[in-house]
Amino acid sequence: MAGYVRDDLPETEVQRQRDLYGPFTQSLRELVDAGLRTLVDDEEIRAAQAEVEAITARLRARQLEGAYGVRFSAEGRGRPWGNTVVGLRNAVAPPLRIEHHPDRDGRVWSDFHLGAVYEGPPGLVHGGVSALLLDQLLGESAGAGGRPGMTATLTLSYRQGTPLGDLRGEAWIERSEDHKTWCRGHLVGPDGVTVEAEGLFILPRWARERIASEQPHPTPRYFE
Repeated sequence: MAGYVRDDLPETEVQRQRDLYGPFTQSLRELVDAGLRTLVDDEEIRAAQAEVEAITARLRARQLEGAYGVRFSAEGRGRPWGNTVVGLRNAVAPPLRIEHHPDRDGRVWSDFHLGAVYEGPPGLVHGGVSALLLDQLLGESAGAGGRPGMTATLTLSYRQGTPLGDLRGEAWIERSEDHKTWCRGHLVGPDGVTVEAEGLFILPRWARERIASEQPHPTPRYFE
């Protein structure tokens, strides 16, 4: 269970950190986008580089060793803030805010925006980014339906180019058997479905063993 850290922070502290790091990380996303599309002159680039390097040195003064991992509470609810798709503290993440159907049938969806930093072919989302997003959506679907697991297989069909801009992602559970869950999903652009995906998710052995042993500490409900 390496990388899963139980911290049992009170909700007030979790919210304080959300309020602090959410806007900070968004400012980093804006910086990356600005750096990609800027047309300022050479001297401005050199001056900005020096400022960015100075800020980086300030932030490196105290930091985690290795990856962020997943923090989780006594109830097993995870905070995957380092995740590259939904991470609150990861500037690479768009981030997606994934909604769950209240009936817990595994159906999830997200409306989001992908800008220039996610480009593959001109004006279109990189195919690998589409796969990344769908992997997350299908995994969230499995968890939302009470069938969490890690990706075993992921198959995609690219129906048309996915344009940069406002998009929607949807996923749902197709069937499950023991510790295996099969999910499906797609991305939708202005002209309809652009990418379809199907995946198999498997509850890890360590999680199955924890459940079987009925240990007092909860198994995190987040496995992606």
